[in-house]
Amino acid sequence: MAEIMSLFVTRLYRAGLNDLAKKKVDYAELCATCEAVAQDDEAGQTWCEENGYPGYTSYASLNDLPWRMPVFADLEKALDRHVAAFCDDLGFDLQGRKPKCNALWINILPEGGTHASHIHPHSVISGTTYVAMPEGTSALKLEDPRLPMMMLAPPVRKDAAQMLQRFVYVTPAVGEVLMWESWLRHEVPMNLSEEDRISVSFNYGWA
Repeated sequence: MAEIMSLFVTRLYRAGLNDLAKKKVDYAELCATCEAVAQDDEAGQTWCEENGYPGYTSYASLNDLPWRMPVFADLEKALDRHVAAFCDDLGFDLQGRKPKCNALWINILPEGGTHASHIHPHSVISGTTYVAMPEGTSALKLEDPRLPMMMLAPPVRKDAAQMLQRFVYVTPAVGEVLMWESWLRHEVPMNLSEEDRISVSFNYGWA
């Protein structure tokens, strides 16, 4: 009888952020803070306009949110715990060193906004926690990393198992955190909701 094994698995971590948090993050406060930062961050607004970024991101303008505001400090401490759990699941030999957050930024995507397919260079673990996910807003779209090497492979049936699909869509809820290895290509399709989709993304490095 044939034996079929699954090799070189791509892992996606999904959990409630406050499940591992010592100090729980108030997502209502986090949402209000994200909106206040977006309103006040003129450098970020200018960068978004000059680069055609829909909505707002603090990625290119603010690199010290946990230092500036306590709610982001609480968020980073909770993320530290989730990243440690994910690294353990991945079987990483960290050689006594802990992964460290090297970027934490706000994303506000209005109606019609998208975030094109991309990866996160210069990091090991990347992810997002979801602050506002109005009905009808975008899921996260994840791409099979082997796609460029598939050449003449036929398409996969729609009823095939999720782990066999070329693209997987995940719709997170407010308060959840999703994490993946930073080489995994992903995108945010168009926000079809009239309300803003708000999230906080992050990168962790290991050096």
